[in-house]
Amino acid sequence: MFVKTAKIGLKFLCVGKRSLSVLGRESVGSKDGELRVFIVAGEVSGDIIASRFMNSLRKLSPFPVRFTGVGGLMMSQQGLDTLFPMEDIAVMGIWELLPHLTKFRLRLNQTVESALAFQPHVVLTVDSKGFSFRFLKHLRARYGPQGLATPQHFHYVAPSFWAWRGGESRLKGLVGFVDHLFCILPFEAQICRSYGLPATFVGHPALEDVFDLKNDNYMDREWKVQGDGEEFRKKYGVPSGSKIISVLPGSRLQEVTRMLPIYARTLELIKDSFSELTVVIHVAPNKHVQEYISDTVHKWPVPVVLVPGGSTCMKYNAFSASQIALCTSGTVAVEMQLARLPCVVAYRAHILTEWFIRYKAKVPYISLPNIVLDSPIIPETLFEACTPPQLAPVLLELMHDESLRQQQITAANKFLSLLDPQQKVDAHSICNPSFEYTPSVVAASAVLRSTVGTSAWCVDADLYRRFLESPSLISRCLSMPTSWRKSFYSKT
Repeated sequence: MFVKTAKIGLKFLCVGKRSLSVLGRESVGSKDGELRVFIVAGEVSGDIIASRFMNSLRKLSPFPVRFTGVGGLMMSQQGLDTLFPMEDIAVMGIWELLPHLTKFRLRLNQTVESALAFQPHVVLTVDSKGFSFRFLKHLRARYGPQGLATPQHFHYVAPSFWAWRGGESRLKGLVGFVDHLFCILPFEAQICRSYGLPATFVGHPALEDVFDLKNDNYMDREWKVQGDGEEFRKKYGVPSGSKIISVLPGSRLQEVTRMLPIYARTLELIKDSFSELTVVIHVAPNKHVQEYISDTVHKWPVPVVLVPGGSTCMKYNAFSASQIALCTSGTVAVEMQLARLPCVVAYRAHILTEWFIRYKAKVPYISLPNIVLDSPIIPETLFEACTPPQLAPVLLELMHDESLRQQQITAANKFLSLLDPQQKVDAHSICNPSFEYTPSVVAASAVLRSTVGTSAWCVDADLYRRFLESPSLISRCLSMPTSWRKSFYSKT
């Protein structure tokens, strides 16, 4: 018999009621006993999100899951054999895309044809909306004429519609080829649904760093990661008296080549303010970025330690050893909050892209903590203000002013609590308070809820949906060896 639990307030997991043709057709999945997922990520942050989703989906699925698509290092560790290097589509901006347009179109066509041949039950794209939305639109247009079953289209990380003039109205245009959005900010899902686009708030992906490191702070829902700074200094031979600044120049080659020279000249200006200064550059797992940084770092005016991407533990050890950080805008601003590491956010783009942002943007900030809290907690030096002479004094002020650093640390608790998906759930209904209620688990559960009961599944649909609504049962499932799960589903 199914284990009865208290009513779980997981209504936000429910997906749209749209009926797709795959739901009423005999599928290969019903014969093979598998769930086929075509998955696409186009940049490093998306690669991490997608890899965690893959892991959670496998753990929750009553049958094997087979993936194919486009991804990077982290997804390959989950068994994905990418169609082509993810870096081929890792381009951000409007005018920045023009030199890569031919390759972009070739990769787009290749991805569409591969998805059609794979005949997936589910298609999931992660961020990289320039490529993702074109891919989903082209793919949806091909189903009808070729008489193919229509899989459900999910997109993970909603576009920043709230940041642009007229952005909300453009959500209507996604309805034709996106069936469900996974939102990482608490206010996004309700707005998406008001425009007819089913959406789920899953929480910010960076929160999963806490669980990756098995940090005990999540027991009290305090989103904080404490690394081992002494271990980092020992590993890389950094003197105990040396001040450390973490530098995070970005994950795309175009932004790294633009930002890293600015950071080098900035550090040249401030190095004499310290008796000893060491710079730690966090290198994204992007082969082009790795080659560029390795070729240029020997010219830097201060001692440099290169920390390769891909290790959550080493990343937070470096953060713990650092006094402040200098970041290119992106997910890293959230990681700084998790590490309680004060930072400065900087950003430059193509001059025409900067003009477009100024003209169309309706929010005054670029870093997520400032946007969510609607306050300039993190100093930002953007566009024409992002020059070494203007950036240097901002860094020095943060380094020397304890009150400014403490302001960021204090704000982190409030900011991160707003990104927690469990805030949307009745706390009294959670049977297991230590349950790893992560964004990837919420997203994987939503995907499974949308597919159970179809011809792709040989399980009792009502029973399995009830299972997905019980965090206590999901928690038991996540801790089981894969070989036990099918038996577990049949007995719960």
